[in-house]
Amino acid sequence: MTERTAEPPGPAERAASIAAYWDAAAPSFDEEPDHGLRAGRTRAAWARLLRSWIPSAPLDVLDIGCGTGSLSLLLAEAGHRVTGVDLAPRMIEEARAKFTTAGLTARLLVGDAMAPPTGDQRFDAVLCRHLLWTLPDPEAALRAWVARLRPGGRLVLVEGRWRQSARAAAPYADGAASLPWHGGIGAEELSRTVRPLTAGLRVDSLGEDPDLWGGEVDDERYVLVAHV
Repeated sequence: MTERTAEPPGPAERAASIAAYWDAAAPSFDEEPDHGLRAGRTRAAWARLLRSWIPSAPLDVLDIGCGTGSLSLLLAEAGHRVTGVDLAPRMIEEARAKFTTAGLTARLLVGDAMAPPTGDQRFDAVLCRHLLWTLPDPEAALRAWVARLRPGGRLVLVEGRWRQSARAAAPYADGAASLPWHGGIGAEELSRTVRPLTAGLRVDSLGEDPDLWGGEVDDERYVLVAHV
């Protein structure tokens, strides 16, 4: 008898698997220095960069893949009107708790980054950090995000190509290795993808500032800021 090969997970199964992975990660997610921003120098470094990337408040800002809401909270503290979206319900729970503790407000929604559940609303800025590698069609997602910007709006993508952590206790979601940008995306390739969608862009390296990451890093980390 011929052994039957297991079918790869479909889009719905893969999305559920990815959401479950990040749900499980939510309680300890902020232990990473650049996730929780608990150290004063790390928090201040990200706040300084956000001010340089996104014009003065108050603006409508969409934080896609907001996780536990650390960057969303910095944006709200700066006076912006923030909408955060994440696929994992427990990540959104953590973000809501963070905002409650801070006494600030934001619209925090469970939803797919490929199609954030914000209706027809347009934004002055769309921010996305370390998410593109998790998406089944990142180029379609980028087109959708640009379409949500008002004229003159900004797309801010914090990305890179990261080394696999030797401390990873569990494999990533089933089917993730087949994702187009699994493992990250380099600045040159991302620039080629974004440039036709926008009126101009710039790329700045972020790897040289240890305050951002809680220590020295030796992989590619950068921000791409584009305007429409």
